[in-house]
Amino acid sequence: MPSKHLKTLLFSFTLMAVGTTSAIAKTYQHSLGTIDIDNVPQRVIVLGFGSLDFVNVLGIEPIAIPKKLLPENLAKYKADKYTNTGSLQEANYETLFTLKPDLIIAEARMAALYKDLNDIAPVYMYKIDSQNYWETTKHHWNNLSEIFDKEERGKELISNVQTKIDALKSKSTATPLKAMTVMSNGGNITSFGPISRFSFVYQEAGFKTSKSVNVEAESRTHGDLISFEYIADAQPDVLLVLDRDQAIGRATGKAKEMFANNLVESTPAAKNERITYIDPVAWYLSSGGYHSTNVMIDDLMKAYN
Repeated sequence: MPSKHLKTLLFSFTLMAVGTTSAIAKTYQHSLGTIDIDNVPQRVIVLGFGSLDFVNVLGIEPIAIPKKLLPENLAKYKADKYTNTGSLQEANYETLFTLKPDLIIAEARMAALYKDLNDIAPVYMYKIDSQNYWETTKHHWNNLSEIFDKEERGKELISNVQTKIDALKSKSTATPLKAMTVMSNGGNITSFGPISRFSFVYQEAGFKTSKSVNVEAESRTHGDLISFEYIADAQPDVLLVLDRDQAIGRATGKAKEMFANNLVESTPAAKNERITYIDPVAWYLSSGGYHSTNVMIDDLMKAYN
């Protein structure tokens, strides 16, 4: 049985250990709560393409990722050494548990699974606020850069993108253009304004909103259902088209066929060659990534080139 003196020493050592851990651990605010990190995570699982895009450029390689619909710029993760976790909406819990991760980075499509994922390992929820894209993206980049002890690299990446955003905003201020952002999805067309998943077009990039006055739109949960008559009446200076069918691997090129009509061709966007078929992967599947954010800016710059 330990002596009284030994018990005292053990108790003192325990207090010192607790105090040391408390001093090292840091709390980070993410999209659905907080996470405490006391060491650089070594076994990381990433469950979304925006966060994967960023940590990849940061120089961090996860042990597992969802491989379905994997973007071309992240094609290296198709290799067998990276475990497949499932899809962007669903994860194989048994696989996650077996891998014994230090950290799971999840995204908005898995927000409903947050508590279940937390039962396996600490979760950082990387959810981009579409109504405040750049501020929330910077927040996550700063957090992950610090978590992985890559602060300087993170600052460099943020600075690179900020410079491009400033250049784009300078052009939109000097030459104001009315933009309409639409999504083609299974034959339907929906329009998105400044308070939507495409808010970056209007807030950070500084484009003006283009709306129809004489043709009505039907309000939907994900955008407003519109017609080609609506587009023709709105007369946008810039028309940004996202082909969702292409983004989810359903079909390629259908949007361009649909938009090749007299109504669209009557718009200033068509006449001045300012119709851009924006990158569906960057805008729809991997928003909040470093590569994808650069692609988004490049897409919008086409209006001025």
